[in-house]
Amino acid sequence: MQKVNRCLKEWNSTVEALGHGKQTFLIRSYDTALEGFFLYPTGSYSIRKGYLDAFKEDYYNFVEENSLPRKKGKQTEIKYYADVVKIIKKPNLSINRLLKYHIWTNEHVRDYLKNSQGYIWLLRVHKLKRPFYADESKAIRYVKLKRGVSTDGMIPVINDDDFNKVYSKIN
Repeated sequence: MQKVNRCLKEWNSTVEALGHGKQTFLIRSYDTALEGFFLYPTGSYSIRKGYLDAFKEDYYNFVEENSLPRKKGKQTEIKYYADVVKIIKKPNLSINRLLKYHIWTNEHVRDYLKNSQGYIWLLRVHKLKRPFYADESKAIRYVKLKRGVSTDGMIPVINDDDFNKVYSKIN
């Protein structure tokens, strides 16, 4: 039985896009040594004026519906786990070619990366058998849980064939 105590903080809309199979990777300005982590959803971006502009128009409704994570008091619901399958370093311009595989606009990605290289974190996302609630965290990127949580019984959010198709296009 594997127990994990690491989480990556990410916008709830992006977490849900990963959890619904709408995308299978994250674009980051940094690398990671983690092989897997829980996806810890945040909603702080949704209080910013014009936050929807970071997302493609086709996803506005999805983003609005998923702008805030589910909470119980000061605890946040964790529903997904991600295995890091591969990290690919790419120049900003070649990342623009991945537009159809994620929910963000190219302008948002370009602004985020500030014209530097990016890291594509290809993730195999799984839905947990039993979601759990984690304490609120002020951490910026990674949250360390007080104790490990089992990943037993989790299931991939997309099938192997669909994942492999995206993998071959991104790799």
